[in-house]
Amino acid sequence: MFPTPIEKTAPWTRISYKIALPLSIILWLLPLAAILMTSVRSMGDINAGNYWGLPTEWNIVENYTSVFANTAMGRYLLNSVLVTLPVMVGSVFLATLAGFALAKYKFRGNLAMFALFIGGNFVPFQILMIPVRDLTIQLGLYDSVWALIIFHTAFQTGFCTLFMRNFIVGIPDELIESCRLEGASDWKIFYSIVLPLVRPALAALAVLIFTFVWNDYFWALVLVQSDEVRPVTAGISALRGQWLASWNLISAGSVVAALPPVILFFAMQRHFIAGLTLGATKG
Repeated sequence: MFPTPIEKTAPWTRISYKIALPLSIILWLLPLAAILMTSVRSMGDINAGNYWGLPTEWNIVENYTSVFANTAMGRYLLNSVLVTLPVMVGSVFLATLAGFALAKYKFRGNLAMFALFIGGNFVPFQILMIPVRDLTIQLGLYDSVWALIIFHTAFQTGFCTLFMRNFIVGIPDELIESCRLEGASDWKIFYSIVLPLVRPALAALAVLIFTFVWNDYFWALVLVQSDEVRPVTAGISALRGQWLASWNLISAGSVVAALPPVILFFAMQRHFIAGLTLGATKG
């Protein structure tokens, strides 16, 4: 069996694993701990150079209240919701339809179309910056929520189709054919048979797409520029002033911005893990 369970490895390997794992976790959590501590410090504490010690003054309520009272953080969060939820629903729905067609329909060009979906995931998105920006300007969508919704839906659908096709192809063809013999339409088969069987995969994909789009920073800078439509990732960078940066407020805003994906993950954790492990074992 590969990989070998850690209990069956050599003693030196087990010792190295037990030492390296907690160290890796600590190193990975250090930036998060620094942000959490900074989000409750006062500016005087930060200016004094107290970055890693305990805050001399705990401004938990003051900092997190000030983020919403003195900045447009509420609007930034709303903009991210208005972009992320339609993209998540639209891309998962379109990808499930496309994945069903690619997995269960035999037609000329099926493999070539599937390869096109795969190849699109390997295109560096940075080279598309100017063409996509020019296209949104020509269509009159620049600096609008619709620019981000349409762009993310188009680009996320390729990955989602690859993801869903690999799950749907595992559904027995005999099940689909038996439903057709009973007189069920393709839409009825899709809605009543396919969707319930791939529900864990849908949950896992929804969590992934929500996280991808919510945390996007690059396209939030390229396609929008005003506070009225700026998502939270770009909005946090706007909290930094020209002459002075309120790092406590920026850190508090970062913590607030990170909460929705974390809450969604824990709410869908059971379905998320089931979706990722679906079909991992046979027999």
